[in-house]
Amino acid sequence: MTASAIQRVTVLGSTGSIGTSTLDVIARHPERYQIHALTAHTSKEALLAQCITFRPLVAVLDHEADARWLRAELGRANQPTDVMVGPEALCDVARDASVDIVMAAIVGAAGLLPSLAAAEAGKRVLLANKEALVMSGALFMQAVARSGATLLPIDSEHNAIYQCLPVEHRGGLARHGISQLLLTASGGPFRTWSESAIAQVTPDQACAHPNWSMGRKISVDSATLMNKGLELIEACWLFDARPDQIQVVVHPQSVIHSMAAYQDGSVLAQLGNPDMRTPIAYGLAWPERIDAGVEALDLFQVARLDFETADEARFPCLPLAREAMRLGGLAPVVLNAANEVAVDAFLNHRLGFLDIGRLVEGVLSSPLEGRADCLDSILWADQRAREHAAGWLKRWSA
Repeated sequence: MTASAIQRVTVLGSTGSIGTSTLDVIARHPERYQIHALTAHTSKEALLAQCITFRPLVAVLDHEADARWLRAELGRANQPTDVMVGPEALCDVARDASVDIVMAAIVGAAGLLPSLAAAEAGKRVLLANKEALVMSGALFMQAVARSGATLLPIDSEHNAIYQCLPVEHRGGLARHGISQLLLTASGGPFRTWSESAIAQVTPDQACAHPNWSMGRKISVDSATLMNKGLELIEACWLFDARPDQIQVVVHPQSVIHSMAAYQDGSVLAQLGNPDMRTPIAYGLAWPERIDAGVEALDLFQVARLDFETADEARFPCLPLAREAMRLGGLAPVVLNAANEVAVDAFLNHRLGFLDIGRLVEGVLSSPLEGRADCLDSILWADQRAREHAAGWLKRWSA
């Protein structure tokens, strides 16, 4: 496809932080991109505003009542967007034959099926939903290989590593002269807090990230370092790496987004201001580069770059994720499901901040036997782990 050809884009999770940033980049390049579909969970008012601005052919919501409201409002605005409902509709707009690019930005396990549908349909998949690989890495990568899909990671860290690796990097790191991947982490808002202070953390404090503007769930994951643990698992699948080949480096400035260390002693890094529009623009235009609306990095203003080891004693979610990847099978599915339940409980004041890791560890300690290369098995394990996590919550609140 030539640079002048209009590419049709589906944005899964268009009202979230990644989705809105994606639309910001697309709005800067109307000659290159046209929106096919926008989807939201329950943010119907925000989706309405996006539909009026970008005029997609299709909009998707989770619930019929919200969809009826949106149809009525679009009718009053003389906007002909077709409004669809539910999980199957998400998969339909992801695999639609007229779509070239799918931004997979639905948070959590809910994003797995439409992301997988896009991969199976051979789309350019801009993967911002890390759970798709955490839950079904083998299945997802097999789908990409079979269909010939182009998989471009959008998480800033994985996008940075992708930019630092050879174009063809499958087959193991050593095959391409790579010794280690260095996954950077800001350390979150509680990097310097004592354990006793962390124990008193509120949801609003956990969602106040020092560098990035993100949704509440991913902000809590960043605060616990579970986000970095999930990213470690994702990196293993994306780059054919073992867990021991990935080192997490705390870098409070969030200027170096990640690095690749080579066997000749070179370390390649990607730097930039902490703005998700940079990796989004990279994914949309790859292998070209386009304006993302991001201010150029001023190294003189940054002045210094600091690096620390991650304190895994205060933030146990990181080693839990590494252990889940080492165990393999359904363990990453269990880890992710337990974490989603725990974070939701924390955000709703039903669980303390430090109890997030304790709940995940408790659920992970009862492994589910089975292989993670079958979708039915993955979905079964996800449901069972959520039930186990709910049981832990019930016992703790009794």
